[in-house]
Amino acid sequence: MPFVPPADYPRLRVVGSFAELLQTPFADGVNALCWPRELTGDFAEVVRHLPPGTGIQTLDEDTLLALPLSAAGREAVDTLGGDLALLREAGLDPVLDAVFPHERELPPGPVPTDVYSWHADSATVEADTWLCTYHGASSELLRQEDAIRRVDVPATRAELRQIFGGPEGPEFGEFLQERCYDLHYVARPGAKPVVFGHGNLWRIAVEHPDRLVTPCVHRAPLTPPGAATRLLLLS
Repeated sequence: MPFVPPADYPRLRVVGSFAELLQTPFADGVNALCWPRELTGDFAEVVRHLPPGTGIQTLDEDTLLALPLSAAGREAVDTLGGDLALLREAGLDPVLDAVFPHERELPPGPVPTDVYSWHADSATVEADTWLCTYHGASSELLRQEDAIRRVDVPATRAELRQIFGGPEGPEFGEFLQERCYDLHYVARPGAKPVVFGHGNLWRIAVEHPDRLVTPCVHRAPLTPPGAATRLLLLS
């Protein structure tokens, strides 16, 4: 099913090619770019033939090429290899991950800091996040106006101050940043996330010192036991 962006969300822009996706700057509030694609090939067959695994495992191209696949499965592998090559030629360092069904292990503390929490990515230098889901549940985007930083929720902030053991000030801010607490969000009641979908290649804005727009708030979907294995590209 073709990706249709919400007409009432100007921070998301659709482009028509990889070149446009690569070259379009984040500006005027736009912090998410999507190149919609309808891919051919049997990605489900690729997933079925993967060696058994648990959690997140990075796949190498030799493993994919060695799978006993039909022509449709081989076409899917060719697409995966082509996407990896596109990003590498652009100077990126993409990986292809299989996310096998597993129980979520919540990190300790009042602020979940895993990828299943609404969050913004961060970097120490100018960078973007690239991603594409080929099989299984896909990532989601949270509209900026629907995102509330967890550290700004009064009850959560009070608990964090108690853990910190001191008054708010520069050192408290450093405490939040060092633990990435300030990068995680909750959704306002009634929020309607934007589903990234299958085959669409995304580039989203990251928190870094030279950014011109707010970072894109997003999350990975849970992959509990019984769910379909996810197959995705990340950079």
